[in-house]
Amino acid sequence: MSWHSLASPLLLALACGVADAAPAATCQRSSPPHTVALVELFTSEGCSSCPPADRWLSTLAARYGPEQVVPLSLHVDYWDYIGWQDRFAQAQFSERQRQLGQRSASPVVYTPEVFVGMRELRGWHDAASFEQRLRQINRQPARADIRLAMKGGEAGALAVDAQFRAPAAEDGRNSLQGVLVLYEDRLESSVRRGENRGATLRHDHVVRYWSPPFPLRADGTLQTVRRTLELDAEWNTTKLGLAAFVHDSRTGEVLQAISLPVCVATVR
Repeated sequence: MSWHSLASPLLLALACGVADAAPAATCQRSSPPHTVALVELFTSEGCSSCPPADRWLSTLAARYGPEQVVPLSLHVDYWDYIGWQDRFAQAQFSERQRQLGQRSASPVVYTPEVFVGMRELRGWHDAASFEQRLRQINRQPARADIRLAMKGGEAGALAVDAQFRAPAAEDGRNSLQGVLVLYEDRLESSVRRGENRGATLRHDHVVRYWSPPFPLRADGTLQTVRRTLELDAEWNTTKLGLAAFVHDSRTGEVLQAISLPVCVATVR
């Protein structure tokens, strides 16, 4: 399967394959030897119970650090009808929530809802419950390795070099996939209608772009994916970050996750 067949208007394939050496980059980070927890918050500006969850997610990066957690905020669109259209909402995030819900004990989707390692955590607001889940994940040896590097390309674009090494499939079936994510911090909205009317909402780790999942090699060899991400003029390039994770499409397990703030010098 060609990487070019996975491209979208936002994601333009440059090259792929096994790399002898990664290209020079201003910013780079490699995943640690243990598993980093992927935390996904499904939220909406049209939901009155969501702001506390948004604030909670904003604290995670400072409290735990990038070698423990990758927090992401995915705004869903199914509350837009009640009077306020969430400008960060995407239909694909609503669909992802439904897909994750099908793997959980209760397939009913709601906001705010938190998944840690693609497993629902209803007790996310309880510090002890969240930290217990986080420790369970962090103490697991990493089952995949990820390296992210980026550099500025043409104006309004970001050149990304992502390397993945996943374990070889014992049965030869390729069920492991990689995903690239671009997120933005320090966003603010003044809500004029709906359940949060009159409130000023602040968000971090808001997902701006989520790549289609791409298959990883079943033979366990190093795989390099190079992409040029086009940046919307509305996005603040100094507040952007890049994330990636590897999951098993059959079991829903997250094998590894990583995040990296965009270096200001890389984007013109």
